[in-house]
Amino acid sequence: MAQSVTVEAQMELKSPAEKVYEIFRRKSYLLPEIAPHIVKDIKLLAGDWESVGSVRLWTYVAGDCESGKETLEAFDDETKSITFNCLDGVALNLYKSLKMVFQFSPEGEHCAAKAGLTYEKQNADVPDPDKYMEFTRGMLMSVDAYLLKA
Repeated sequence: MAQSVTVEAQMELKSPAEKVYEIFRRKSYLLPEIAPHIVKDIKLLAGDWESVGSVRLWTYVAGDCESGKETLEAFDDETKSITFNCLDGVALNLYKSLKMVFQFSPEGEHCAAKAGLTYEKQNADVPDPDKYMEFTRGMLMSVDAYLLKA
């Protein structure tokens, strides 16, 4: 029986934690503008851009161009954490489940960004989701660069 596995990545960003969190929490519609090389499109399918249960369709580049639906599962404005759950798409051809948790912690004027990816493989031959962690790192670096220019 397969088990859920969590992999984490941490990055130091130069932007304030509150501003980075705001992009992922309420302004994800800006990501195709912020990171056009990896986020091609985001469409709102249900709800709004900031409520739990809202559903979005992403077109993105994680190795190949892919698409998938995700939902905003949870957020905590105090700890600046947010959880997204993959509902369908290319990733779920490989993984039974795929969930991304972000947390943005203030470090002086800067931000410590933590991304956790929890997944369960469809079978033992499925690779680890390294390309999705690379995609996540790319988004975080792009958001940081965008905020530093603002």
